Amino acid sequence: MFRHAAKLLRRPVPTTSPAAAAVSRRPFSSDLPAAETADPAFVEAWKKLIPNIDPPKTPLSFMQPRPATPASIPTKLTVNFVLPYASELSAKEVDMVIVPATTGQLGVLPGHVPTIAELRPGLMSVHDGNDVTKYFVSSGFAFIHANSFADIIAVEAVPIDRIDANLVQKGLAEFTQKVNSASTDLEKAEAQIGVDVHSALNSALTG
Repeated sequence: MFRHAAKLLRRPVPTTSPAAAAVSRRPFSSDLPAAETADPAFVEAWKKLIPNIDPPKTPLSFMQPRPATPASIPTKLTVNFVLPYASELSAKEVDMVIVPATTGQLGVLPGHVPTIAELRPGLMSVHDGNDVTKYFVSSGFAFIHANSFADIIAVEAVPIDRIDANLVQKGLAEFTQKVNSASTDLEKAEAQIGVDVHSALNSALTG
């Protein structure tokens, strides 16, 4: 079955139809120009209705233009690492970043193909020359763009050297006991989440 699926994936798509031709001409999102900071039609309509008040600003008004995709692969990967309450890395140029994706550890180098990866609890490492900075992330997403930019958004993250190994072992033992003594499916599910997170913390510390 998988061999037949692979043959279908390799089968050339005819471009005689207008729909197929449109698909073949569709650019990647990172190849498109950055969106305008204001919609001219909206601004014109606003000024007609309320000429004495400036139009409201949208989030696009505060966003920087999207960097163009370089013709050649750059030597550095530009990383933005953001938490709900802080910006850990902002436009940091590094050699590589490794994130804990749900499909496994994902290494990102300059020139990586555009990818969206969901993050699981685990170790994230940022490599810049001989310096390696390690974080434990709880969950989130990594957006890798064609222009060698990577945006990593985590729900929670902490530098690995700030984690107390004794507290991790204590928490793992407590949640393991809760799993064994759970009387309902909800209690067992909640305890299992604690086991999974503390197991990931332990692996990050010992790995």
